Amino acid sequence: MKKGDKVKVHYTGTLDDGTKFDSSEGKDPLEFTVGEGHVIKGFDEGVLGMKINGEKTVKIPAKDAYGEKSNELVLEVPRSKFPENIQVGGQLMLKDPEGQSMPALVSEIGKEIVKIDLNHQLAGKDLTFKIKVVGIN
Repeated sequence: MKKGDKVKVHYTGTLDDGTKFDSSEGKDPLEFTVGEGHVIKGFDEGVLGMKINGEKTVKIPAKDAYGEKSNELVLEVPRSKFPENIQVGGQLMLKDPEGQSMPALVSEIGKEIVKIDLNHQLAGKDLTFKIKVVGIN
């Protein structure tokens, strides 16, 4: 397969410790156009050259997946902005100035400040995908 081909793949994504973080098992295959940036860079490049019914395991370093963790994306917000029952590990949905939603994770709760992390949950992690091509257009 080459850039510009529309592909359908089944996949299972795991972390270095073997934890499965995503899979198309039991779902429709993932469909995308190779080279258009609709999937992470390492996944996009990993399918190049594959053929129909081909299977491959692709290891993707963090920089070619969701990037490295950025300390600039960990924000300190006054504790008074949050409900009493907020917990470390809690997920929040924030809106940017343009109205786009973005997930945030509560990473620390202090007496005066709550730290929220806007990094993608897989930022800083190397990923492994087992990929099977089930369609090429």
